[in-house]
Amino acid sequence: MQFSTRTQPITVNIASLTALRTAVRGRFASGDGFALATVNLDHLVKLQKDVAFCEAYLAQDFVVADGNPIVWLSRLAGKEVALLPGADLVRPLMQWAADDQVPVALIGGTERALTAAAHALRAEVPHVDIVATIAPPMGFDPDSAAAEIVLQQAADAGARMVFLALGAPKQERLAARGRQLVPHMCFASIGAGLDFWAGTQRRAPLWVRKLALEWLWRLLSNPARLLTRYLRCLTFLPVLVLAALKQRNTSGR
Repeated sequence: MQFSTRTQPITVNIASLTALRTAVRGRFASGDGFALATVNLDHLVKLQKDVAFCEAYLAQDFVVADGNPIVWLSRLAGKEVALLPGADLVRPLMQWAADDQVPVALIGGTERALTAAAHALRAEVPHVDIVATIAPPMGFDPDSAAAEIVLQQAADAGARMVFLALGAPKQERLAARGRQLVPHMCFASIGAGLDFWAGTQRRAPLWVRKLALEWLWRLLSNPARLLTRYLRCLTFLPVLVLAALKQRNTSGR
């Protein structure tokens, strides 16, 4: 399904974990970089107003569905895609990097959290080579000179696969900047994915996720921060449903 933005539409162009594995390891083998984004309803709301975020999304090579609403909307439009949240992609991406001997960097959060995440990931994927953990300063701007320094630090450490845990839109904008400055490097924007590994945030239990209620778990965990965001998403949902139905009718002609 194509999703409208302030500028140009974006498309979920990786429909399954198998397709993602083929695409990622293909870039590892060729020496080319990539940027991976995980689109969700909150992103789609932001993309209606934030031009810089739109430009960053258009620079992403791979886009997957992060959130059941994206999966359901795509199905409504006649396009089947798998649910691939950023948090669920950390483990397989680490494994593929380890299998192909691709060094890894972690960027985001605090140095303490990154160190804890790196320790947990090394225990889970023993052969992964995590060569850098970089916690950008407070108020970090992905368009600033500080961003160039962060990217160069990762490159100087020898990293080719970079996990960005900065939250949207900072992580996607940094990935887009990285595609320009260090085009051989691979970037995955994974939100709170590293915090879950570090233990600084608790993810919804598996049974909650299977019931497609992770959004409710998150809301109850932090209502002050998330209530307004979820209301904006809910308000925008009818527009997305109509767009999905229009795309289904158009493709069926």
